[in-house]
Amino acid sequence: MSAKNLDRQGRWRSVTVAFRVSPEEDALIEAAVRVSGCTKQDYIIKKLTDQSVVVQGNPKVYRGLKLEMQQILTELKRIGNGEDVNRDLLDRIDLITSVMGGMKDAKDG
Repeated sequence: MSAKNLDRQGRWRSVTVAFRVSPEEDALIEAAVRVSGCTKQDYIIKKLTDQSVVVQGNPKVYRGLKLEMQQILTELKRIGNGEDVNRDLLDRIDLITSVMGGMKDAKDG
């Protein structure tokens, strides 16, 4: 059994929520978590409660972005001349673009 823990408001997190996703959905969720810098639990809670996920640049986020960009590059090399581009790859590229754009806006502002 896992240890009890408190949220930011001092409430016990004692309820488990579980759901099934496809392998492709799981890969997209994992990518989003990696580049957010949040834990998977915090990321999912923020998304489900319609809170914004604010990405703070740090080494963990940098590593996540680097890994995602390497995976996207590998997939783009496989595609070669633009054939067989799937929706999941485009979703991952869109995710990285929005994170990078947000980091640029935060730097400029």
